[in-house]
Amino acid sequence: MKLQRQGRIKVGMIGGGIGAHIGDVHRSAMRLTDRFDLTAGIFSRNSEDSRHSGLRFGLDEERIYTGIAEMIDSEAAREDGIELVVVVTPNDSHFSLATAAIAAGLHVVCEKPLTATLEEALTLCKQVQASPLVFGLTHNYSGYCMVRQAAAMVRDGALGAIRLVQAEHAQGAGALPVEFNGESVPWRSDPDQAGKEIVVADIGTHAHHLIRFITGQEVTEVSADLSTHVKGRMVYDNAQISLRLSNGGRGALWASRVATGNEHGLRIRIFGEKAALHWDHEDPEHLRFCPVDKPPQTLAKGQPGLSAAAEAAQRLRLGHPEGFIDSFASLYHDIGDAIQNRAERSILEGRESIFPTVEDGVLGVKFIDSVSRSHNANGAWIEATLP
Repeated sequence: MKLQRQGRIKVGMIGGGIGAHIGDVHRSAMRLTDRFDLTAGIFSRNSEDSRHSGLRFGLDEERIYTGIAEMIDSEAAREDGIELVVVVTPNDSHFSLATAAIAAGLHVVCEKPLTATLEEALTLCKQVQASPLVFGLTHNYSGYCMVRQAAAMVRDGALGAIRLVQAEHAQGAGALPVEFNGESVPWRSDPDQAGKEIVVADIGTHAHHLIRFITGQEVTEVSADLSTHVKGRMVYDNAQISLRLSNGGRGALWASRVATGNEHGLRIRIFGEKAALHWDHEDPEHLRFCPVDKPPQTLAKGQPGLSAAAEAAQRLRLGHPEGFIDSFASLYHDIGDAIQNRAERSILEGRESIFPTVEDGVLGVKFIDSVSRSHNANGAWIEATLP
């Protein structure tokens, strides 16, 4: 069979200028896949800062824009115009930027959470579903080799029925009043930009997505307690959430910015009738497998016998560590496949090998909304699924 040459996917980025950590991560991940070219962008609300960033990133000055409408119109008029828009801006702007890109016939990669409100999320989801376009959401932890291995093991029955799940994303970076240092309030501490439930939206949704991704179960109901522990902080910085799963299993999710001394703090433990799995982001190369009737095993990225999905996500051999940027690159690789094989979006076999989509984003926003309503009802159980 003769292989057809595939061109590189041309990208326009919104946000992520110089000094924006997540923008650097996205650009590095795209370079790792060797199939994307950043050719246009709007890197800041300040036009001069945007221009400075774009030139630093190697763009032609004429393709550094000041607004989404200008970028869409100008790029549409070019034979080499962009095909994909990457949105790495604060949460409150995701909806307007993503809908504009979809309406213009452009694929989208968007940071999470998908939107600021459930109504916006549902509207965007319908727009994507009515189009032939690819929409990727960067819950990047599902790109780790051993997370995909865990999902494959659950799917293949290694744990039996899932009984209990314990997930946490508990960081210590906000244990001090970092927003009161005399500078402008960071957007994550501004309830108007980020929402008061930012601790759930920003990091809790990662734990929520990992639960769904690995177990294949939906979170059907939540009972939540949100709290603020730094005096004067205008957003919640801690969330304790009890979960009910679609198969009758139970779980708990802890999301925190004030877990003093913790580093990144993302980990998940899944307990089934036959075995358990433990994965810790600070040791992402390994997956702990604990059968009920045999000694525990530690599975490692790169060793023989892993699932096809896990093997596809590893770029280096056994003992050569991969990390955070590699997990983004795994998602970008899958998104690139989907864009270049739009007629065959089922080309990626198995739930654990498919990148997070707009539907995952909607369920994430629904989770945030249900947690907020539960907290406001003094921890009452609130439905967290959608039809």
